[in-house]
Amino acid sequence: MKIAVSFWLLVFSSLFGLNPTTNNQQQTTIYILKFAGPIGPISSDYIVSGIERAETDNASAVVIKLDTPGGLDESMREIIQKIMNSKVPVITYISPSGARAASAGVFITLASDYAVMSPGTNIGAAHPVSVGGKEISQEMAEKITNDAASYIISIAEKRNRNKEWAEQAVRKSLSISADEAVKTRVVDFIADDDASLFRKLDSIRMSRMTTNESNAQFVKFADIRKIRYDMNVRQRFLLFLTNPNIAYILMMLGIYGLIFELKSPGAIFPGVVGAICLILGAYSLRMLPTNYAGLALIAVAIVLFILEIYITSYGFLTIGGIVSLTLGSFLLFQSPVSYFRLAIPVILTTVIVTALFFIWIIGMAVKAHKKKVTTGKEGILLEIGNAQTDLDPEGMIMIHGELWKAESIDGKINKGEKVQVVVVKGMILQVKRSSR
Repeated sequence: MKIAVSFWLLVFSSLFGLNPTTNNQQQTTIYILKFAGPIGPISSDYIVSGIERAETDNASAVVIKLDTPGGLDESMREIIQKIMNSKVPVITYISPSGARAASAGVFITLASDYAVMSPGTNIGAAHPVSVGGKEISQEMAEKITNDAASYIISIAEKRNRNKEWAEQAVRKSLSISADEAVKTRVVDFIADDDASLFRKLDSIRMSRMTTNESNAQFVKFADIRKIRYDMNVRQRFLLFLTNPNIAYILMMLGIYGLIFELKSPGAIFPGVVGAICLILGAYSLRMLPTNYAGLALIAVAIVLFILEIYITSYGFLTIGGIVSLTLGSFLLFQSPVSYFRLAIPVILTTVIVTALFFIWIIGMAVKAHKKKVTTGKEGILLEIGNAQTDLDPEGMIMIHGELWKAESIDGKINKGEKVQVVVVKGMILQVKRSSR
C-alpha cells in the first residue's frame, strides 16, 4: 500500500510540477534586485514583488543593490515588513562605489538579514524630514523623531546591530563611511564586487552553522545561479513619471497643447496631446511633494497666457504670466531631498521658451493691427482705380475689380484716367486725379 501511494505521488509530481520533497531541498537561484532613487510607491512595489517572486521560486536569497537618498515613510515600512517576514534571506548591498543609504535607506539596510557596503559608500542621516518641505510644529517634530528612533532601535535589536548608532542616526543625522560602519557593527562587511560579496557571505554562513546543519550538504552562494530581477515596463514608466523634472515638462507640454488648440480651433492634434500630457502630469504631481501655492501661481500664468490670445494687452498679460510662471516653478516642489526639487536649467529653459512664444504672438497681433485694411469701405480709401466713364462730376470707376459710383472733387476727369479715392461717403466714392 505504501509503495503504491509513493508511486502515485511520484506520477502526480511529474505531471503537475508538485514537489513532494522536504524543506531541505537544495535551492539553486539567487535573485538580484537593483534600485537607485528615492523610496516611494514604485520602489516599494518593485522590491516587494521581487522578494515575493524569490519566495515563490524557493530561491536561496535576495540581493538588493541599493542607492537611495531616502523617501516616503509609508513605502519604507512596506519594504521593511516584507524583508523582516521574508521566507528567504535578504541581503542589502549598498552599491556601487559612491552610492549611499540615507534616511529610509538606513532603515532598510539595518532590517536586512545581511547588510553589506561597497568601498566609498556611506550610510546614515536618517533624521525624519517633511519631504514636501512643509513646516510642522516642534511638538509634532519631536513625536515623529521619537517614533522613528523607536522603530530603528527595534530593527537594530532584532538584527543584532548597533542600536546606539542607529538611534543617533535618527536623532542627530549621523552618517558614516563603509569602514566605520563595519567597525561599529552597523553592517556586516565590505565587498568590492559581486564575487567578493558572495564569497564573504559563504564564509559568514559557514561560521554560523550549527552542528546539525553542518552535517547537511552546504550549497555556496558563489556557486548558485544568479537571476537579475528588473523592473517591469509598468514600474519603469511610473518611476519615470515620478521625476519632478519630467512631471513639470509634461505639465508645460499639456499647457502648450491647449493654448495651441485655443489659438487654432479644430487643429485637434495639439489638444489631444496636451490633454494626455496634462493627465500624466497630474498623476506625477499626485506622487510628488507638490506645493499648492506654486501650482496656483502656474494656474494663474495659464489664465493670463490664454487671455493674451483674446485680449490685446500689448504684452502686459504676458509679462504677468511669465512672472507668475517663474515664481510658481520655483515653489512647485519645495523639499529638503534634492531629488524632489526641480532643476534650475529646466525652469529657465521653460520660462524662456514660453516668453519667446508669447512675444511672437504679441508681435503677430501688433503687426495685424498696424496692417492696412484691405476689405470693406476702409480697404478702398486711398486706393488707385480707373475711370470707366467721364466724371463730370459723377461717373463710374473700377477699383479691386469692382464698379463703384464716384464723384470728382478735382474738376472733370476723363474716361481712362487714374483716380485716387480720398473720401468714402456712403456708397459714393469721392476721388481726385492720381499722379501715380
